[in-house]
Parts: sequence; structure tokens; C-alpha cells
Amino acid sequence: MRYAIVIEKARRNFSAYVPDLPGCVATGATVKETESNIREAIRFHIEGLREDGLPIPAPTSICEYVEP
Repeated sequence: MRYAIVIEKARRNFSAYVPDLPGCVATGATVKETESNIREAIRFHIEGLREDGLPIPAPTSICEYVEP
């Protein structure tokens, strides 16, 4: 499965979240670190859902860049 992630610049670092996995978030000092951390957070989040016997949401979000 491939989940869309959103990475945002914060004041002193970067933060990321997964629209299809509410509550799955990560931060990092750089974009690269944030990407690595959100991958780990996704694995941990899905593992927790499985352990709790909860359904794993299918990835449905679509990302696209547009010019105004």
C-alpha cells in the first residue's frame, strides 16, 4: 500500500501527517528526516491497528500539484 503524506514547514522543523491514517504524525529537523520518521510512524500505526483488531484504512487520498 502507498499512503499520501503531507509535509509542512513548521517554525523550526518540519511536520508530516497521513490524511488516510488519522493521528499518524511525525516531525523532523529536515524533510529527509521527516520522511523517514513518517514511514516509521505509518508502520507503527498500522501495527497498532492490527493488534487492536481494527480495520486498516485503504489509501484513498490523491496528491497533485497545481499552478494558480
